[in-house]
Amino acid sequence: MISTATMITFFAYLILLLVIGTLAWKATSTSSDYILGGRKMGPAVTALSVGASDMSGWLLLGLPGAIYLSGLSEAWIGVGLVLGAWLNWKLVSKRLRIYTEFTNDSLTLPDFLEHRFADPGLLRGIAATTTLLFFIFYTSSGMVSGAILFEQVFGLDYTTALLIGAAIIVSYTFVGGFFAVSWTDFFQGILMLIALLVVPMVVLGGGDAEGVPELDPSMLTMLPEGTTLLGIISLMAWGLGYFGQPHILSRFMAIGSVKDLPTSRRISIGWMVLSLIGALATGLAGAVHFAGSPLANPETVFIELTKVLFNPWVAGMLIAAILSAIMSTIDSQLLVCSSVMTEDFYRKWMRPNASEKELVAVGRITVLAVAVVATVIALNPESTVLELVAYAWSGFGAAFGPVILLALYWQGYSRQGAVATILTGAVVVVIWDQLSGGIFDVYQLLPGFIFATLAGVIVSKLMPPQAEVVSQHQEFEQKL
Repeated sequence: MISTATMITFFAYLILLLVIGTLAWKATSTSSDYILGGRKMGPAVTALSVGASDMSGWLLLGLPGAIYLSGLSEAWIGVGLVLGAWLNWKLVSKRLRIYTEFTNDSLTLPDFLEHRFADPGLLRGIAATTTLLFFIFYTSSGMVSGAILFEQVFGLDYTTALLIGAAIIVSYTFVGGFFAVSWTDFFQGILMLIALLVVPMVVLGGGDAEGVPELDPSMLTMLPEGTTLLGIISLMAWGLGYFGQPHILSRFMAIGSVKDLPTSRRISIGWMVLSLIGALATGLAGAVHFAGSPLANPETVFIELTKVLFNPWVAGMLIAAILSAIMSTIDSQLLVCSSVMTEDFYRKWMRPNASEKELVAVGRITVLAVAVVATVIALNPESTVLELVAYAWSGFGAAFGPVILLALYWQGYSRQGAVATILTGAVVVVIWDQLSGGIFDVYQLLPGFIFATLAGVIVSKLMPPQAEVVSQHQEFEQKL
């Protein structure tokens, strides 16, 4: 049974999140406030919000579990992610922040694409539908993470644990919108980093080092026997996904000033590097500590280390860190789904003259609806965090990564080319995921990204953009 001290610490943290959500509610009066925080976010909040919403339960459950099983060969994912995140800040953040405001103050990516290409609605509809589709699976991964946490810590059955976790996660997102999500992400990012640095330090520096010789030496190298160049490329290809993640790109759109982006980038990448090192070390620490008694579920390695190594008060905070990682991504995903449904479906097609109060209400209802669907998908207890994240991450990266890069940099990119890019990326990911063996073992994001880019370029060459679209892009370039 979990101790009283651990429960007190854990639930005190949850109360703090609800307080933040309540305060954010008072600052949320318009749909712009609910979706992008009125474009007023500071550099530190933006930086840690990007990191925390990106890494999610994968950082404290999925990645340590993969390292626990396979060793440092899985670290190539981290290398690819750091490189991809840095390029995303350098290539996308400034241009997207300026361009979305320039194009009729676009609040969502589908909204931006519509105004960027003077599209009558088809492109916006395809982009919005694709967003909702992959985010349902992405949100499901977070629900599975939450269920694992409550199942392991409180001894609940999987379904009960899933429902409790979903209810907690949805509550403050429903209430506070972007303000609540960003500020809770800020605190969650700090807590996640502390937890990932403390746990492996205690294991590897607290007298358990004699367990290291029991490990297979191949666990301690990034290039074990059998490693192939194709395998390394496949793992590093995860970094391509950053260019197309709506919940990350929305942070770039929301920062208060373009001048704050370099500072925000340095904070975010620094946090990311330290957190990934901590996650890798946690996986190895678990392999050391549990060398004689393997875990039934590798993705619980962080939880199990916390339970056996720390006093109840500290354990409560570290368990809260896991929930932080889970929450920080799900809340962002729910908010993006809410904004897409509000701006790209409801206001666009159903109620163009809807009041701000009505739009905020629709956004909150969408949060509940998407959460329910994601929870139903997550009811399968065989689901794993890493598999669900991998599928959704590749879907967004392939469908939206190329279209964002081409839209920001190429004046010759056309509406038809953008449609071809999104559809090709999404279809290739879905089909590739069903195939296996040989070249089909490559992570589906890489072929999806390549084929989507080629489709966009070829179709745009065959069907060039209208003169006014080119003129608008040239005007944007002058603003940089």
